[in-house]
Amino acid sequence: MGPRITLRQLATFTAIAEHGNVTQAAAAIALSQSAASQALQELERTLQTRLFDRSGKRLALNDNGRALYPRACALLAQGAELEALFQHAPVQLALGASRSIGGYLLPQVMAGFLAELPDSRLQLQVANSREILAALCEFRLDVAYIEAPIQHPQVQLLPWVEDELLLVAAPDHPLAHLAQVSPGQLAATRWILREAGSGTRVTFEQQVLPRLGSLAAPLEVSNAEAIKHLVASGAGISCLSRRVVADELARGELVALDNPLGPLRRTFFRALHVDKYPTAGLRRFLDFAEGWAALNRS
Repeated sequence: MGPRITLRQLATFTAIAEHGNVTQAAAAIALSQSAASQALQELERTLQTRLFDRSGKRLALNDNGRALYPRACALLAQGAELEALFQHAPVQLALGASRSIGGYLLPQVMAGFLAELPDSRLQLQVANSREILAALCEFRLDVAYIEAPIQHPQVQLLPWVEDELLLVAAPDHPLAHLAQVSPGQLAATRWILREAGSGTRVTFEQQVLPRLGSLAAPLEVSNAEAIKHLVASGAGISCLSRRVVADELARGELVALDNPLGPLRRTFFRALHVDKYPTAGLRRFLDFAEGWAALNRS
């Protein structure tokens, strides 16, 4: 019987892929540099192919390595699940969310999940939709929730929660006192918008901007809290999720403008890598998040 691939070899391979350097990879998985180098050589010999392009001490995945990487990650996840099968290990997940979801929705989901499984360890990365998808494609996240339906061949998107966007202003803004606002009046005022690449900005550019024509140069701000403060101070108007501005509307700090464009609705999505192995812990979290969404329809 010929040589067989081992989980140790796969763990070494994925660590080198992630660090790009044998020394750093060896330290990350508690091996000596020589043992890590030997494990990689054995794996390449067994597969009869090189997995990296080498430039000095720098190693970068070649096309064979890129094909192996997601499958190696899936096998290692299955191995970790087998080890934990009889240990009642807590759920450990790396979650990602675009900013509106990560700031206002997913913390509620996480809190509910931790109330049921208090020993679980959940990490949350919050960035704009494009950045989160990039992290998901690099297997730095187990699952992501994003606002923009960005298509990617390695990502499966499923609808998660429906959302509505509102046009908001300060109570003393000139447009706030009008029963009817025209598209021309909206186009002529100053806008404060999320940055390019954010889900909210994508929806604005798809559903609002074409019907307003050109805008005066909008202020771009990557944080919804900062946008709300600027709008409340009278610096301009914005387009934000109803979930994001609910508290400010209730306190009278912001008001929803008459919207001549009609309802602005969008879908939040759950994103999984197509090669992601669904461990028991991940399946449990996904089921919990689906149940939460069913109870919190907008």
